[in-house]
Amino acid sequence: MTTDPATTTVHGRSGPAVLLLPGGVASTDDFFPGLVEGLLDDPGCRVVVHDRPGTGTNPEPGTLAGAADHLRGVLRDTGTTPAVVVGQSLGAVVALLLAVEHPDVVSGLVLLDPTPVLLPDRCRDLERRITLLRRATAPSRLLTRVSGRPAGPGADAPRLAAAVRGLGEVADDLVDRPWPEVPAAVVVADRDRDPVARSLELMGARLGTEPVTWPGATHDVHRDDPLRVLQTVRDVVGRTQG
Repeated sequence: MTTDPATTTVHGRSGPAVLLLPGGVASTDDFFPGLVEGLLDDPGCRVVVHDRPGTGTNPEPGTLAGAADHLRGVLRDTGTTPAVVVGQSLGAVVALLLAVEHPDVVSGLVLLDPTPVLLPDRCRDLERRITLLRRATAPSRLLTRVSGRPAGPGADAPRLAAAVRGLGEVADDLVDRPWPEVPAAVVVADRDRDPVARSLELMGARLGTEPVTWPGATHDVHRDDPLRVLQTVRDVVGRTQG
């Protein structure tokens, strides 16, 4: 593939690579406050800012099932393999999918309150509900939660519906497949111990790490405490360097 410079920027010229994957269909630009600048400063990373098809500023259609192949191409095309992949919400699912399908291009994972792929039925319900909201004309708490940023009237509902299409099948596949053995961190929102919270604990266990919860953190942990997110990514990057 040839990476489109209109949707891809690599910040930094040397050092370990980090790929950022926002939640929902949000653009990578300004999604993770201070993360690019912080990683450039310490430990001196190359940070890949890319809007995959169907998200952000990328007008090309894309699918969840095809995201891993696309991102492998982006990393190879930009010479940034292997990379620590940072994903929030649906972006965390894509990060995990990339690591499972193409472990050669992923050196580590940072999953920020990921969509609970170990609950396929919950994922199918989420897919169905967002599809029903694709013609929404008023802000929706569900759209805000999935997109990772405040939702305006009808905000991205049709694109979100396209982005989550097949989420249940992806979850089924991830449940059954072996997960990579790479340095990882899982950060979860400060919520009651409901089935989602327990499933995220299991996600951490399958990645060989114990999920952490910061008091008061919401689904938007990347905005609640950007300095802790930065330190978490730095820690995983450092562990990949041995």
